[in-house]
Amino acid sequence: MASNNYHGGCLCGKVRFKITGDIRNIIYCHCSECRKAQGSAFATNGVVETGSFLYLAGENELTAYRYTDVQTRFFCKHCGSPILSVNTSKPGVVRIRLGTIDSDITERPSAHIFAASKANWDVICDELPQYDSYEPGR
Repeated sequence: MASNNYHGGCLCGKVRFKITGDIRNIIYCHCSECRKAQGSAFATNGVVETGSFLYLAGENELTAYRYTDVQTRFFCKHCGSPILSVNTSKPGVVRIRLGTIDSDITERPSAHIFAASKANWDVICDELPQYDSYEPGR
């Protein structure tokens, strides 16, 4: 079975990356923190194995925000594009912001999480499962 090969980067183009594997656990997160971090109604995130994620340019153009004791979010320090986050309690994976990927993505989202705290002006218009917090089993 062939591996996926995705390319992406930030808005200004200084940060470029490649993903050479599958994107797992794609979700739409409607929590207030993701809304603030994205400046939108929700964040669309997926999990990628660390060994499948490679910076092509601009790794030194990132800035880090230590969100919690275990989670750090990385952004382009020029244009502010959120690229990914790492969590020390989940070694071996990065959580990528799908909006930064330029390639067509074959995997699909599986759920809406924190739907109970979604923006009051947002309407979820698909048939994916909706959970009040994390999806079961996470």
